[in-house]
Amino acid sequence: MEIRHLRLIKAIVEEGSITKAIDKLHLTQSALSHQLKEAEYQLGTQLFLRTNKRLVLTKAGEKLYEIANEILDKLSETELQIKEMVFGEFGEIRISTECFSSYHWLPSVLKQFHHLYPNVELKIVTEATHYPLQKLLDNVIDIGIVSDQIKDDRIKYLELFQDEVVMAVSENHPWANKKYVVAEDFANEHLIIHSLPMETVTIHQMVLAPAQITPKKVTPLPLTEASIEMVKADMGVMSMAKWALQPYLKSSPIKAIKIGKSGLKRKHFIAIRAEKQYPDYFNHFIGFLQTEINLQ
Repeated sequence: MEIRHLRLIKAIVEEGSITKAIDKLHLTQSALSHQLKEAEYQLGTQLFLRTNKRLVLTKAGEKLYEIANEILDKLSETELQIKEMVFGEFGEIRISTECFSSYHWLPSVLKQFHHLYPNVELKIVTEATHYPLQKLLDNVIDIGIVSDQIKDDRIKYLELFQDEVVMAVSENHPWANKKYVVAEDFANEHLIIHSLPMETVTIHQMVLAPAQITPKKVTPLPLTEASIEMVKADMGVMSMAKWALQPYLKSSPIKAIKIGKSGLKRKHFIAIRAEKQYPDYFNHFIGFLQTEINLQ
């Protein structure tokens, strides 16, 4: 008698029909019949009486069904306990980023991880966006994805990936034929950003503030699609990660312009609390995130 025989008996009884049992066990009708005959042969007795195209348990079948429930429940419980021992699989990970554009790639990565660890709940905490490091220290989130580090012994940074920030401009914009732009080029421009404060905006942090340049006008617009429409209409320029802008370049009359002669590169990091002891599934998630994001 094998585990598959016990699952077969349980499925036939609980599904109420052979057809439903076939669907649940992903067997053909001939395979189901063969397994049932095999079980009855090994026990030397019938387990079901076949009446009006239905299978009704015999006394021996009732006993085996009772034992099957006990064994399969215990087996399932043991498997879960072992997985918890090995993977620390039950838990929660709260995650946020400092930039809304990161949420374009994050959900797909989380979905892939959920298939591997279905009992680990992954929560995107959008209200911590722009202030993930402070929220990390306040224990509002467990992981912050950032490009801007602060020196604090309570925070540990793990490199995640590097990308390039470019300017999205209309094909009719004066910048459209430039190889690259510099800080001084922004003085008379309308700069569209995802959100305030300016201190959280990469182009401000790394280019404009060091050069003490303030654009003629700044408009916060959190919806990327709306920002792209304004750029297409030549109503402003917008900085975006090059990978995030690529899909729009194929279908819109806009161009990506490099920032600075060497381009504006930034590194993204996973930020976690340095002194906290994390469960195994947490460390597995970090490794998974580092691997998957670099494959995208």
